[in-house]
Amino acid sequence: MTNQKLAADVQDFRAWRNHLYQALGSRRCSVMELLDSLSSNLQASSVAALSLNPLFRRDYNSLYKGIQDFLPTPSHPDYQQAMSDLFSVISATVPDPVKRHFYLFGVDATPCPRPYSTTLSDRSYIYQPNAIKGNKPVNIGHSYSVVAALPEPNEAGKVPWAIPLSGQRVPADKKDIDVAQTQLTTIYHHESAPWKDKLSVLVADSLYSQRAFLNQQVNEDNLVSIIRVKSNRVFYRKFIPSDSPKKSSGHPRWYGDRFDLKDETTWSQPDEVFQSTFTTKRGRNLNLKISGWNQLLMKGTKEYKMHKYPFRLLQVMVSDDTGKSVWKPMWLMVIGSRRHELSLQDCHQAYGQRYDLEHFFRFGKQKLLMTTYFTPEINHEENWFQLTLLAYVNLWQARKLATVLPRPWEGYLTQTESLKVTPSLVQRDFYRIISSLGTPAQSPKRRGYSPGRIKGEKKEPRTRHKVIKKQPFCKNQKSQVS
Repeated sequence: MTNQKLAADVQDFRAWRNHLYQALGSRRCSVMELLDSLSSNLQASSVAALSLNPLFRRDYNSLYKGIQDFLPTPSHPDYQQAMSDLFSVISATVPDPVKRHFYLFGVDATPCPRPYSTTLSDRSYIYQPNAIKGNKPVNIGHSYSVVAALPEPNEAGKVPWAIPLSGQRVPADKKDIDVAQTQLTTIYHHESAPWKDKLSVLVADSLYSQRAFLNQQVNEDNLVSIIRVKSNRVFYRKFIPSDSPKKSSGHPRWYGDRFDLKDETTWSQPDEVFQSTFTTKRGRNLNLKISGWNQLLMKGTKEYKMHKYPFRLLQVMVSDDTGKSVWKPMWLMVIGSRRHELSLQDCHQAYGQRYDLEHFFRFGKQKLLMTTYFTPEINHEENWFQLTLLAYVNLWQARKLATVLPRPWEGYLTQTESLKVTPSLVQRDFYRIISSLGTPAQSPKRRGYSPGRIKGEKKEPRTRHKVIKKQPFCKNQKSQVS
């Protein structure tokens, strides 16, 4: 790295941190040092232990007060403005696409288990994967919906970075797709968004292939959604009327022949086919085949008129040299008015980056203590989740200044791998970066010791809350899923 480029990166990093410092609002000095201690954390396994980090110059009391006052409650009139200011800071870190002609986003939900927090309200039964075979993937707690920007591989250095743009808790009376719709609407139309009025692509798993979610996304003129669908779905070809002048009475026909994903006899010859070969990290040569069918329809309802929105259906198959399938075929739905601007390879590569969200969640929970803050107050838990997202963005902005510091047993890491700096490596070097560049946070001023609670004062015990059980899936809800 040349001295001129390093000086430019340092200047950009300082300018961005000053912008972040001004957007933090109340107790910005404590929050800024908390973000730095979290971004450089290598030992603390609890939130309180972050106060022992050298970058946090205040007492642990200031740490908790910073979390509690970081954002106003959602009912406060200043809440929307505070969230808008933070979004402006985060969206400025999203690089413009160079090799591809669209911005890429991913959406997913992650569990925040709280099975023993009886005083925490709005807990419900949530989905949580369980590694033990035979155990049900169910837990008690909260769930958070996250929308992230997925930078180009050349910009991220072929490292699974994901820039979290929005993270909101899913209330017990709502679904993941409901919260995701609100987040995406805000992200697409925010005045500071660099992707406004430009082609954007959203990738998501099969949970988001429901009509209730797609019906709103197709109304975005510059958005193309690439959604994975289950292999037992049934779609329909678009009905093409004959040239006969004879007019038939009754309702016009919308749906043609069935396209059953599990019944190969209902398929026709694909409209497009793409084939290539690739080599895995272990040196195994595999064949990739992508087949595409155009103008397919999903069965609609009175509320969701899906016959107006045809889509492309892709089948992705990977086979070895003998022609044997390595994995089960993957089906992808490509829907949106500008879907034909994407090639089959663009769609496959874009959906492949969706898995970067899984790496982000794992890093956030293991290294950023994303689900380690235990509190009986919902807004404090939500504030902490937002802080962990900001800490990750802090690492993303510092990646160009980080130096690879290999452990004695990490001989495969070299000082020349600056383009492959992972979030863990940036976190390992973050203390040196801030120590040399400084922080916009002001030094603490000691104010003495609080007298504490008045002698004889007794606090009322906290209210115990029951676990909320969502309504079971009934027949009238089947109209949302085909």
